[in-house]
Amino acid sequence: MFVRIVLLSAFLTGEALSTLGGDVLQLKDQVSINGRILAEKPDQVAVDVGYTVLVVPRNQIVSITRSEAEKTPKEDNQVSSTPSNELNSPLFHAAGSSRSERSVRELVKVLGESVVQVRTPSGLGSGFILNEDGYLITNFHVIEGETQISVEVYHQNGGQFERKSYKEVRIVAMNKFEDLALLRIDEKGAPKFSYVTLGDSDAVAVGDRVFAIGSPLGLERTVTEGILSTKTRQLQGELYLQTTAQINPGNSGGPLFNLRGEVIGVTNMKMTFGEGLGFAIPVEAVKYFLGHRDAFAYDNDNPSSPYRYLEPPSRVKKSIPDE
Repeated sequence: MFVRIVLLSAFLTGEALSTLGGDVLQLKDQVSINGRILAEKPDQVAVDVGYTVLVVPRNQIVSITRSEAEKTPKEDNQVSSTPSNELNSPLFHAAGSSRSERSVRELVKVLGESVVQVRTPSGLGSGFILNEDGYLITNFHVIEGETQISVEVYHQNGGQFERKSYKEVRIVAMNKFEDLALLRIDEKGAPKFSYVTLGDSDAVAVGDRVFAIGSPLGLERTVTEGILSTKTRQLQGELYLQTTAQINPGNSGGPLFNLRGEVIGVTNMKMTFGEGLGFAIPVEAVKYFLGHRDAFAYDNDNPSSPYRYLEPPSRVKKSIPDE
């Protein structure tokens, strides 16, 4: 029987829960679990620690280190066949120790360089950079059906923002059903980019202050502030964060921040006939998408990837005997 972790820190002392070799789960408050991962789900991970099995909520996990001995030959082949700069370097930075809250004015000065404008021949949207190598997140619907993509970054120079447009942008992965896309700026000579930190949308509460940065109607680096209205707004079978921060066309794909400067969601839609009714994809969905990006990998030479739809089996036509 699985034992669900409740108040784990009540019986942990900051050391590993077990000396059983295998995978290591680093939790919040400098607690770690050493065991063997049995199963992983979007919201929890099951770990065998020797004398029992623990089910650990995802929102309590800071990082997972897997045992080298548990890799199968197939996994080793996959690693060697994939460019090392896409697997071995950290793709995103997650919030570690709790940061202190700051004013929106202070945070915008720090975060403005990490929020970008994504342009295609048919329109524009927003995005945010995940690491210094130029990986960034935007909405799938911003780039849907497009391969000619440019990204405008606002580099800080002497306290001022200078616009730089990058034309060499590659689609790395995309998930239509979660409305997420992972891009990378591949332009030669590009500098190291400023990036955001991914937070924890489970840790914010209804009524907390949040703010968005994006390019509504093409007005780049627009900042809107509001509160988190609800964390569980169900729309078309998915759960969204609802916020009073103004969201408009062009904000799509941009970040929703808490007052610690951490991304807690990706803004992607609003109610057309109403004000203060904006919605964002929870950042946990983004982390899951990034962690399983190989399943959503995009090949520029095969725009149909990663999905191939086969013709349905034809029905056998039965001949009708003449009467």
